[in-house]
Amino acid sequence: MRLILGLGNPGKTYAQTRHNVGMWAVERAAARWSIRLAPRGTAQRGSGRLGSELIELAGTLDWMNVSGPPLKGLLREFKLTPDELIVIHDDLDLEPGRLRIKQAGGDGGHNGIKSIVEALGTPQFVRVKIGIGRPAPGQDSADYVLEPVTKDEMAVFEPCLERAVDALECLIHRGTSVAMNQFNVRERGEVTSDE
Repeated sequence: MRLILGLGNPGKTYAQTRHNVGMWAVERAAARWSIRLAPRGTAQRGSGRLGSELIELAGTLDWMNVSGPPLKGLLREFKLTPDELIVIHDDLDLEPGRLRIKQAGGDGGHNGIKSIVEALGTPQFVRVKIGIGRPAPGQDSADYVLEPVTKDEMAVFEPCLERAVDALECLIHRGTSVAMNQFNVRERGEVTSDE
């Protein structure tokens, strides 16, 4: 079994903000894999299969900055280790619509990832990062991530979300190394650094 968690903030106020792209990816995966998501405990959850692999999809219903404890509870419930976890989240350091898959590493200033690392006591889990770009000069990053996306931005995110689900399928069926080689590339085919 694999647990795939999309990070975001709860409620309609935050549903269309940049900080919720991880949850959007989980919703897109659920639609493609015919998995019904429903509120359960501290998460929006659904179970299903991807080929022979059991999948549990979840999007946190608690605040981004305290994602760790509910996630730890989910791993305990399913008797899973952090090695069987994939977390999808927004990333300020990637251009809008860029994907990067990463195994382990630091939190990169992302408070949701920081909370997860602290709760689990390890950074050893796979992350699928979705670029949201940087705020304009002088704009606070916290304000930027909580702004609703524009129509132009959504046009960039739409194909990226489809690629994110493709990346999840590759991660599950072919492993992290293959997925990183396939998806950590720029449009022109240049491989990105594994920072």
